[in-house]
Amino acid sequence: MFYNYAELEDGTQVAFSNVLDGGEVQVSIERPIELGFDFALCVIPAFEWTAIEGFDDADIDRLEFFVRDNAQLILRLAREASRE
Repeated sequence: MFYNYAELEDGTQVAFSNVLDGGEVQVSIERPIELGFDFALCVIPAFEWTAIEGFDDADIDRLEFFVRDNAQLILRLAREASRE
């Protein structure tokens, strides 16, 4: 299950998963485009990016900064959500 976290200025949606086995949390990022969405996943706390579609290197650099800057709060919220 994913929980909404933030909407960025360009409409990009950031959501996070419950805490997974091993203590990891997936951060899902979607940006609306004309015929669907650009998409990327980042696993924290390792900050490993996968399934990148439609985002260029500059986009990922900007998103990496955002995710790193918010990682502690995202991890805490994911732990709280996993207890419910």
